[in-house]
Amino acid sequence: MMAAVLKPMTRSSDLSKLASRSLAAVWHPCTQMARAAVVPPLAITRGEGAWLFDEEGRRYFDANSSWWVNLFGHCDARINEAIKQQLDLLPHVMLAGCTHEPAVLLAEKLKALTGDALGHCFFASDGASAVEIALKMSFHSWRNLGQTDKREFVCIRHGYHGETIGALAVTDVAVFRDAYDPLLMRAHVAASPDSRQGPDAQALALADLRRILTERNGHVAALIIEPLVQCAAGMAMHEPSYLRGVRHLCDEFGIHLIADEIAVGCGRSGTFFAFEQGQCGWPDFITLSKGISGGTLPLSLVLTTEAVFQSFWSEDVARGFLHSHSYTGNALACAAANAVLDRFASDAVLEKNLEQAALLAAAFAPLADDPRVEHLRQRGMILAFDLRVESAGERFSERFHLAARERELLIRPIGRTVYLMPPYLIDAATAQFLFDTVLATLDEVCDVA
Repeated sequence: MMAAVLKPMTRSSDLSKLASRSLAAVWHPCTQMARAAVVPPLAITRGEGAWLFDEEGRRYFDANSSWWVNLFGHCDARINEAIKQQLDLLPHVMLAGCTHEPAVLLAEKLKALTGDALGHCFFASDGASAVEIALKMSFHSWRNLGQTDKREFVCIRHGYHGETIGALAVTDVAVFRDAYDPLLMRAHVAASPDSRQGPDAQALALADLRRILTERNGHVAALIIEPLVQCAAGMAMHEPSYLRGVRHLCDEFGIHLIADEIAVGCGRSGTFFAFEQGQCGWPDFITLSKGISGGTLPLSLVLTTEAVFQSFWSEDVARGFLHSHSYTGNALACAAANAVLDRFASDAVLEKNLEQAALLAAAFAPLADDPRVEHLRQRGMILAFDLRVESAGERFSERFHLAARERELLIRPIGRTVYLMPPYLIDAATAQFLFDTVLATLDEVCDVA
């Protein structure tokens, strides 16, 4: 029997010219295009601060920071000016055999932010590529050291690290992974410390990790984690003490620890690096992307230690780390990232984020007593809650997204998890607007409490 054919919207009020052209030519990411024909993409023409504007001039508060990349709002003047200045000077030069000031300066600034513990910066283009680099670098480092059996990886249940083949191998989100599972290397999956599972979740997760490392002792190259928040798992949060536990286990069993800070870094969690909150030293690798360029240009990077760097130091080319892409360390992207770090250095961003996080917490506190809601939680500038199964209903995420758009709020729930990861532009009035709008949207798409 043939599958039912979804009929696209045809009314001009529902389908703008730009959206129509997009559906005909653009294959949108993380989108079932048959469904996009029914619920067309929102045609955005410009951005200003925390707001995006469509073809008709309607505005939408960007509550998810355009997939978590936008730190200081759209069209930030200082970041834009840094890009413009660099554009007239040097847009790009290959980083193999050449170097340039923006890349060197960015690496130096990030090195300083780790207290020189992670003193070597390798550039890439996107988060998944950074994860692949960290995995390859860990394996190759052990091989260069003569420990060739260390070729396995451990990841965390429901963790997400990207959608390229290597990154998918350490991703445990079924909707992304299952179709490509036959292509992937086998990783060991340890239990998640997701606090929604109860007060023993963290201890049980560490015990399960110990079990895997004991059973595969001498074969594991690295553990990869998302510090403090497993974002694609529905903003699953855990305590900083879990980081201390995994750092101890990695030291005990002699494996690398990779902290994937692509989503949670750059101040999202309350500190510049989320791993800092563990107060247990540093991981062996940190991956960064998303917010590092302030929502302007694609850039990712991997920070690592002197020990890893030295394991590649040789006259033998084959012992070098032979990974690249054409735009490695792009000067424009590095200039944007330097402007972002300058903001952190000059504007007391982390201190202001603590105040903004408190405003969000106060505004959303009433949801703790809403019978439709469970697991209201927050880590820095990330706030989330879940709809109880009986309240969510069919296609909850889509219905919530569309209803919120009618109220000038652009937000994309993950399953039945509603979350906010807004730009760092929150004042008391904005926090109240966000709460009022989310509550009104809940009242529309769910049974009123």
